[in-house]
Amino acid sequence: MRVRVLLGAIVLCAAAVAALSGEWPWRRLQVATSPVAAAVAAPARPAGYLESADTLHRGETLSHLFERHGVTGVDRATLIPVLDPRRLRAGLVFIFRSVRGDSTPSAVSVRTGPEERVELHRVADGWSAAATPIRWTPETIRIEGGIDNSLYAALDDGVADSALAGPERMRLAWDIADVFAWQVDFTRDIQPGDHFQVVLERLVSEEGEVRFGRVLAADLTVAGHHVTAFRFDDPRGGHAFFDQDGNSLKRAFLRAPVEFRRISSNFAGARYHPILGLTRRHEGTDYAAAPGTPVLAAGDGIVLRAGRAGGYGNLIELRHRNGITTRYGHLQAFARGIRAGTHVSQGQTIGYVGSTGLATGPHLHYEFRVNGIAVDSRRVALGNGAPVDRADRAAFERERARLAALLYVGAQQVAVGRS
Repeated sequence: MRVRVLLGAIVLCAAAVAALSGEWPWRRLQVATSPVAAAVAAPARPAGYLESADTLHRGETLSHLFERHGVTGVDRATLIPVLDPRRLRAGLVFIFRSVRGDSTPSAVSVRTGPEERVELHRVADGWSAAATPIRWTPETIRIEGGIDNSLYAALDDGVADSALAGPERMRLAWDIADVFAWQVDFTRDIQPGDHFQVVLERLVSEEGEVRFGRVLAADLTVAGHHVTAFRFDDPRGGHAFFDQDGNSLKRAFLRAPVEFRRISSNFAGARYHPILGLTRRHEGTDYAAAPGTPVLAAGDGIVLRAGRAGGYGNLIELRHRNGITTRYGHLQAFARGIRAGTHVSQGQTIGYVGSTGLATGPHLHYEFRVNGIAVDSRRVALGNGAPVDRADRAAFERERARLAALLYVGAQQVAVGRS
């Protein structure tokens, strides 16, 4: 979705800035500002050593960086299995360690990602290289607060950096929105006085860095509507969110198959067509969106057709269960692999917003048909959530009770309001 892609770009830019400044993108816990966990001390360094940090610059090779610090004799064959120079990105921070009194480094380390550190050590016949995994410890915390304008604004304003840094708060907002995607339209339903509670898992590294892990349970009051969600991991390795009664929050169809700016035309028995100059039935909903915005399959199904279709322009039609079909018109292009007979999953990108056919501007024309008859997609039932499997019911009830105790009673609570 366009908004998600844009926000993702912001997160990546923030990470790059943090890396170029010599800091890893995840905020470290601070004893004075975090009410939820003690600081995790960084690994102790041996006495008698000096350390310096340097960043791999854009267009710079690893050899240039090493030469700048007097590191020579690194065998490429030794290095490539753990640190392929061809895959290094600008912004990586390298730590050079030398024995006090010796200007030549005896060890070099770099964090190549959240889960791994690569370390090089000088040995008698050159250098050794090894990848060391980073241990992240999960912590359960609870956040609660009011929502006035948006969920993200509530989290961004109400949660201290010491608990979750800005990009991690953004990820949390995305995940909560995904959990309740079928129950709440976060772009339109939010009203002043709405409220949220969420129990989440955050991860703390052995060096004290903090990042968001996953949502475990949440409770929302939005526009007077109260909804809850409990995560349940079944014994077969799957997971889903369920309500208090064990019904899945996921529905058979998405509320809208595209991230849109506005609804430019509703389903109507009679509508003046801006190009044809005629008044006729409008059998779908038009979602105005930027060209190239991903269009998603509203539900699991099979592609009936994907091609040019008169006034629809580039059209995809999907067949679902129970005599339901959906149409996606005026597309700029189709996603790779989308052709007649292809099986698609709910939420899968099938095409991109365009203005082909009889269209005055970029938008998605979306139709929902039952036994061949077009109905208003915004008024149809999206399908009931499938309940927890009977064989898993006892396990779900135990997990629900555990999470409810954390959600409504305690866990380590993060106070709303900056510290």
